[in-house]
Amino acid sequence: MAKVSGVPPKIKELADILVQNRLMDRDQVDSAIQLHKKTGTPFRQVVIDSGYISSEDLAMATSIQLNVPLIDLTTHKIPEDTLKLVPEKMARERKMVPLDVVGDALVLVMADPDDTEGIELVSNHTNMKIMPAMAIPEQVQRTLDLNYTSTDMIEEELKRVITTTFREELKYQVAKEQKVVRESPIVRLIDLVVGEGIRRRASDIHFQPQKDGIRIRFRIDGVLHDAMSLPIETHQQLVSRIKVMAGMDITERRHAQDGQMDFTVAERSLDIRVATYNTLDGELVVLRILDKTLPLFQLSDLGFLPETLEKYQRMMAAPYGMILVAGPTGSGKTTTLYASLNQMDRDEKHIMTIEDPVEYRFAKIGASEINPKAGITFASCLKGVLRVDPDIVLVGEIRDEDTAQIAIQASLTGHLVLASVHANDVVSTLFRMTNLGVDRFLLASALIGVISQRMVRCVCPHCHRPCEPKAEERIVYSEEMGEELDKFNCGYGCNFCSDTGYLGRTGLFELFIMTEEIKRLVVEGGDSTAIRDKSLEEGMMTMRHDGMIKVKQGITTPSEVLRTVYTVL
Repeated sequence: MAKVSGVPPKIKELADILVQNRLMDRDQVDSAIQLHKKTGTPFRQVVIDSGYISSEDLAMATSIQLNVPLIDLTTHKIPEDTLKLVPEKMARERKMVPLDVVGDALVLVMADPDDTEGIELVSNHTNMKIMPAMAIPEQVQRTLDLNYTSTDMIEEELKRVITTTFREELKYQVAKEQKVVRESPIVRLIDLVVGEGIRRRASDIHFQPQKDGIRIRFRIDGVLHDAMSLPIETHQQLVSRIKVMAGMDITERRHAQDGQMDFTVAERSLDIRVATYNTLDGELVVLRILDKTLPLFQLSDLGFLPETLEKYQRMMAAPYGMILVAGPTGSGKTTTLYASLNQMDRDEKHIMTIEDPVEYRFAKIGASEINPKAGITFASCLKGVLRVDPDIVLVGEIRDEDTAQIAIQASLTGHLVLASVHANDVVSTLFRMTNLGVDRFLLASALIGVISQRMVRCVCPHCHRPCEPKAEERIVYSEEMGEELDKFNCGYGCNFCSDTGYLGRTGLFELFIMTEEIKRLVVEGGDSTAIRDKSLEEGMMTMRHDGMIKVKQGITTPSEVLRTVYTVL
């Protein structure tokens, strides 16, 4: 390919660096320049979009060209005082992060260090000299999301909300034009708070009224964190607006309510489940966030050890019978059930689900949702589903005698039934079923196995380091693993994990298989200790042992395992 003429000097200089460092060949560079001239798309964006080069390599070449240092933002913690030097709006618009103050100069990390107008803007705002540096754009964006909250914008909306009377707000609520509704100050405030929660990976957002204000907390990786506080004067408007958005009754404040609303943040489609509950200080509101854009988990992504996963997959291959997934609320039962369905044969099998509510939709799988107000319960749905010739039925939760009895009968008449149960461990699941009126003989005949689980936080991969275990951690680890624990992997806190030392979660599992010997114990009325001892004798791994293996692998910490796992004495 002939060289492209009329190339701006800066682009030519970067192109030569790319070729000299063998990051791209001359034909690729010339092709990218042609595309840049034809479309007007920035040259650096063209080479990334064309797949010629990685963001990391392009950033390295650009730092050479502009003679600015290339910063790995994953290894840096930004001081709060430094962060406050540049307003969030300015930082986001220009894609830049204030990193540190050196003498009388501000180190400014930029996605585009050639943005001289942005550098001048920050210099004028801070009255400081600017030392430009650069990082790959993805790191800059993530660092912005992790470090900046929407505090400034929230405070701005708060001023409008407080000066808007409740009567005026009701006018917004009944407005017919969507434009009017979206311009309501309280709606923008809710958007900002929910958006902040999503940026910080929250699964739930709590609006908790107190005497001196509204305490807002985000549940991140299963643990609640204080996020911000709003004036108590905004409580009535905020709760009423959320109720309107969720299709709830704004005049009912004494009784608990449930609702649902769709939400879009940065092109991400979210399903938000809303629950309210009246307290002495006012109505508590909890939003549960379900991200429809996230891919469904595979079983291999959930944290199963290879041996446990192999046994579970063999259980799932059974043509009929019952598989139960046990654990408390928030232990990942639904995720495991969905991941199980995700790997099943949807072409040759007729698969139906009964849920409360339906969280994700699967291709080639029929989903139904219970509605107690309309008399549609798990039991009534299950009766109907069994009439339409299913091979596999997923029951969201077995919570009453009717559902338990029908599910057992279905598993004995040629159907594979997957269901969740609230129970502490695999053995207590058996007694939970008998407490729901299931005959021991039928349970022993129908049940293939039980998987009990918990979720533990994973050590942040960006700030991990070796740590000394505490005395209790040493003792428990030694008891489980038969060896001493000298060091374990832990996180010390960084921008990416919001200073918690943990990022993401993984599962701990305990797999129980209904063998012939255990069937005999169940039918004969064996107690929990006898059944558990026999299961351990036959090779069952406890959740605590599973957890300590993950400690040894550097995935989690002993304190997380001890905090999460129910210990059978």
